[in-house]
Amino acid sequence: MIEAKRGKRLNVLAAMLSTGELFSAKIWQSTTAEIFAGFIGLLKEHVGKKITIIIDNASVHKAKATKPIMALLEKQGVTLYFLPPYSPELNRIEKLWHLMKYTWMSAKCRDSETLEADVGDILDNFGSKYKFNF
Repeated sequence: MIEAKRGKRLNVLAAMLSTGELFSAKIWQSTTAEIFAGFIGLLKEHVGKKITIIIDNASVHKAKATKPIMALLEKQGVTLYFLPPYSPELNRIEKLWHLMKYTWMSAKCRDSETLEADVGDILDNFGSKYKFNF
């Protein structure tokens, strides 16, 4: 009997800053409301001033579990602006995901280490080696 590896999946959380910088994190687990809120907290620390975050309506962005954490972050200067439902064309990060999946990374089979390295290369070199116009 051959056992299949159980659904290991690389998830990327990312924010495209108005400066053109990409702030990101890679995780090998499902993105929960707590992980999302923690990422927003790290983003706020990184930026260091009041920020407005434009996001889509993914369930993790609106989950009940994020509400207390997001209320605290709002007091620290974080504002969330939700895009209209079903409007990926308004979300710059969607273009990044599309290019990452279908242009910059080949469709070759890869193990998890190679996948993480390839994704890391794109995230680390966004704005220099990997660019796009919105």
